Amino acid sequence: MTDLQPLRRALLSVSDKTDLVEFATALSGRGVELISTGGTSAALRGSGLDVTDVSDVTGFPEMMDGRIKTLHPAVHGGLLALRSDEAHLNAMAEHGIGMIDLLVVNLYPFEDSVASGADHGATIECIDIGGPAMIRAAAKNHEFVNVVVDAADYQDVLDELQANGGRTSLDFRRRLALTAFSRTAAYDTAISAWMADALGESAPRRRVFAGTLAQRLRYGENPHQAASFYKDGSDCPGIATAVQHQGGELSYNNINDADAAFRLVAEFDPADGPAVAIIKHANPSGVARGASCEQAFGRAFDCDRTSAFGGIVALNGTLDAGTARAISEIFAEVVIAPEATEEAKEVLSAKRGLRLLTTGGLPGSAASRISVRQVSGGWLVQDEDGGACTAADLKVVTRVAPTPVQIDDLLFAWRVAKHVKSNAIVYARDLGTVGIGAGQMSRVDSSTIAALKAGRMARDLGLTESMAKGSVVASDAFFPFPDGLLAAADVGVKAVIQPGGSRRDDAVIEAADAAGLAMVFSGMRHFRH
Repeated sequence: MTDLQPLRRALLSVSDKTDLVEFATALSGRGVELISTGGTSAALRGSGLDVTDVSDVTGFPEMMDGRIKTLHPAVHGGLLALRSDEAHLNAMAEHGIGMIDLLVVNLYPFEDSVASGADHGATIECIDIGGPAMIRAAAKNHEFVNVVVDAADYQDVLDELQANGGRTSLDFRRRLALTAFSRTAAYDTAISAWMADALGESAPRRRVFAGTLAQRLRYGENPHQAASFYKDGSDCPGIATAVQHQGGELSYNNINDADAAFRLVAEFDPADGPAVAIIKHANPSGVARGASCEQAFGRAFDCDRTSAFGGIVALNGTLDAGTARAISEIFAEVVIAPEATEEAKEVLSAKRGLRLLTTGGLPGSAASRISVRQVSGGWLVQDEDGGACTAADLKVVTRVAPTPVQIDDLLFAWRVAKHVKSNAIVYARDLGTVGIGAGQMSRVDSSTIAALKAGRMARDLGLTESMAKGSVVASDAFFPFPDGLLAAADVGVKAVIQPGGSRRDDAVIEAADAAGLAMVFSGMRHFRH
């Protein structure tokens, strides 16, 4: 049997009619017989094309509000019959079943229905039955049948027919089948996820995840690793919705770090003022609020100018020209913000290697998202860390209570610590970080590193004492021993926020009292591994 198969008869049934008429017209011009259903048939016939209704092929009208129209042997026999099997061919002849060489189907817009907030009944009606059945039948029989589930593939089909004299190759049909099976899998994934959510089932027996290829990446974290970027179909503002205005192709690390930066800066409501975060290797090197974006950037940069080199800059508001000029004075890989003024874009256009991304907004509550991580033989699934606390949630555990200004700084540092790899220690003062210790196996080491950074930047800025003096400190988990706390006290920290809950809390509190520190318990841990 030759690898090439002629395309003589096509069934088209689509909800998304993008480029449909043009595609069908090109097929008809090649002598391909067109069969269609309902609205698709009307659209084609309205454009002057000769179309046979599926009801004329099956001998049955569409019924039950369109639920029954293609579930018939005249359709599925035409898709599933093996052209190389004499018994199949005899059965087709006996029952008057014609071959279908091309199936063009895109499914009822179930995902759009869920995204629109449609009620349960309306969403149920957007679950396609006949479409997936036909797609799977055609994809299974790809040895003979072409199946198209995306308008983006229309031109590829026409190019294949042109290259092969009205025929398609087996390799081409296999690729179409792969896309088709991936589409039905993603469709069922969306339905399963919606039903689990509707039932409040956080751990269904089987859980699957689906995405649509957004970008083939040059490589992963390292050049020897293949990588790609997939979107999950949600409209959550962020790296997946971003518009890139300039710069080279985003890398795996660019995407990962830009996402980390944007999620961190989204902790700070723009209504409360500008905030800027600078990220390097998924950890913040500096975070600050300010009277303006430019001031916030300058304060974030002054936390750790060395680590900011080649970093990601994220803003919680519109990037203006002044801030763009300040950023352009350093080497940054990516700038990401909800919006950017035209003047800011012009300023950054001189930095040809810098990628500028705008997202159209900030991501919503992390509590509505899940985090998925692959391990050997499976996946770990959890809610995103949407935990937060207010001043009312804090429990003062020392003799000295923090001042209102210190409370504001403690809550600021606590929000930043949530986005620092454990063990996390964050020194902050005046709503800006002054030292960050991340990812150490010992909490006291993280405290020491944060203090060293604060001292180093003080020297770089020409200050006479460490930037940590008079600051507050946040620890993402409890201090298991007083040593980490005392390391902070040694550099002049005046107030501490930590979850509490250690068996040695009393000893830590006693050490804080002896050092004259104010300390509050948040009652909430923020491990980030």
